[in-house]
Amino acid sequence: MTEPARSETTEPATLRLFFALWPDDATRDALNRTGKWLYQHWGGRRMRADTVHITLAFLGETPADRLDDLVACADGVESDAYDLVLDQAGYWRHNRIGWLGASETPPQHFELVRALNTGLQQAGFPVDARPHVPHVTLLRNARGGEVPACTPVVWPIREFVLVQSNLDPDGAHYEVVRRWALG
Repeated sequence: MTEPARSETTEPATLRLFFALWPDDATRDALNRTGKWLYQHWGGRRMRADTVHITLAFLGETPADRLDDLVACADGVESDAYDLVLDQAGYWRHNRIGWLGASETPPQHFELVRALNTGLQQAGFPVDARPHVPHVTLLRNARGGEVPACTPVVWPIREFVLVQSNLDPDGAHYEVVRRWALG
């Protein structure tokens, strides 16, 4: 007797997903310049310019058949546009990450994160319980040291996105799946 062929329906396909703020070209260029500046001080591995973002909600491996549920969650988010001033470089020793963040975060940012997490939680998706710290990872495997002053990057936040992460031998490659405009 032959074994039945394995159907892809026995194990649902998954997508590695997250919601994020995705920079426009001018913001990406400014963040890339800051990444070069920090690299001169801390070494490490610079993030590719096409991967810089601020994660709003990390979903991880998500069943592909739940994609419509994620879109519905994001469709329900109402939040105003705002400007985020990234003016504070930092280094996390525990994971050797060099980052750029905001010394003051506009309330609209936290409202966006709260609205998104509320919708995700109501739809049964896991939500990170830790406080949200808006930051852009610019270096990995950095040695750290004295925190240099950086030229502030003003990021006009006019939308948020759903991103799929595809891992391959030369790292993660991100694809924006969908965009949502902010009011």
